Amino acid sequence: MLKSELVRALNEKLPELQVKDVELALNCILRQLADAIVQGERIEIRGFGSFNLHHRPPRVARNPKTGEAINLPAKVALHFKPGKEMRDRVNAARDKCGITE
Repeated sequence: MLKSELVRALNEKLPELQVKDVELALNCILRQLADAIVQGERIEIRGFGSFNLHHRPPRVARNPKTGEAINLPAKVALHFKPGKEMRDRVNAARDKCGITE
């Protein structure tokens, strides 16, 4: 769902608020979540999932085409783990979205 669709859906549920105010609130929430992740905090949204950082050490990799060794630097990767409700909902909708084994 695009951000504009989310704003529209929220505005339909809260018609007393102007679209501008709903968008401002959503942007504020997303900015706070992003700032918390950047600071290394774990974020958990019950029923949806959790976001945290995985620290990956530097390593030596190989170019599959030439076999040449390449030094890869350490990096931090964002990891999302869906909550039980989200997993159950996605699994229940597998047939609708064309996922096959």
